[in-house]
Amino acid sequence: MEKILAGKTGVILGVANKRSLAWGCARSLANAGMRLAFTFVGERLEKAVRALASECSGSIVLPCDVTQPEQIDAVFEEIKTQFGFLDTVVHAIAFAKREELQGDFYHTSKEGYMLAHEVSVYSLTAVVRRALPLMEGREGSIVTLTYIGSERVVPNYNIMGIAKAALEASVRYLAADLGPRGVRVNAISAGPIRTLSASGVKDFNLMIDHIAATAPLRRNVTAEEVGDTCLFLAGPHSRGITGTTIFVDAGFHIMGT
Repeated sequence: MEKILAGKTGVILGVANKRSLAWGCARSLANAGMRLAFTFVGERLEKAVRALASECSGSIVLPCDVTQPEQIDAVFEEIKTQFGFLDTVVHAIAFAKREELQGDFYHTSKEGYMLAHEVSVYSLTAVVRRALPLMEGREGSIVTLTYIGSERVVPNYNIMGIAKAALEASVRYLAADLGPRGVRVNAISAGPIRTLSASGVKDFNLMIDHIAATAPLRRNVTAEEVGDTCLFLAGPHSRGITGTTIFVDAGFHIMGT
């Protein structure tokens, strides 16, 4: 692959294992020449993230719990020290309590509602605020991950659908704020993939089978396809695109059911 991102740097938030959409994004960016910083949450994920990051030349690995502002501060201070600047942020963080991802939405607890929004939505704004000083003047790109449950009712997706709707609205407002500073902000709405986070959604296997049978391409998408779209959004070929949600879902979003 042509190293179209050689000399560029990025940070990937949300890698959990080799099936993560975030890892698909990381591989595409690294293969195009980008040097990456990876973040992890807690000792349980640290080993897996470090092992994956070792496959990306020149990468660094940093702890970051996005509910702890001081940890976000520390990540970007270290990126400033190690890289000096930043070209791309990939925000692939989402979380909801497992019990909130089944049954009726109206049973959602206040605690569960607020936690899902803090981790899955507000974290994007918190991260952007720290990243911006390192990105200005570099035609930077910020990419986050969403899902069609933001605009349609998806059984058992519940609070995550509400959170993803707020995330997509955040993309638009951030794009308006950051555009004059030369930074673009976009979202990828990925079709369902068997990832660690997806496993928490009740009846997920039924959902993924239905989409494979219904989507125009008659299949589900891969993490590599999502990663290559992230590469497009991070690179020069998308320089006129901001505030947009791009669907990578084998065309499912155009169908009526």
